[in-house]
Amino acid sequence: MASYTNVQKVRILYKLILRLHRSLPDELQVIGTNYARDEFKRHKSCAPNEAAIFMNEWTDYAISLAKQLGIKNNKTIGSELSQDIINNFKDEQVVQLYELMQAAKAPREDDLGKQSSQ
Repeated sequence: MASYTNVQKVRILYKLILRLHRSLPDELQVIGTNYARDEFKRHKSCAPNEAAIFMNEWTDYAISLAKQLGIKNNKTIGSELSQDIINNFKDEQVVQLYELMQAAKAPREDDLGKQSSQ
């Protein structure tokens, strides 16, 4: 069995997530890819204990997304966050979550074009 360095493991996980995002609807793909790219850049030089948590969380995300995308009749992507999880977020994580929600709810460019032509 091959033994990978930490950098290789991070790169493999990052590329896997980007490949999974290609199966998302266009608007979710853009949001998800930009968010993942930003988070991976932010954690490039984090402490080893933070890196372990980071890798576990993103691995869980990749597994969850792969399962959701693998179910052909599943129209829902994502899952609800429990109140306990939200209560344990740091302030900056709450801000990130809010910004992600705003981006997800923003009108798409093609929707704006349809509205103006009506």
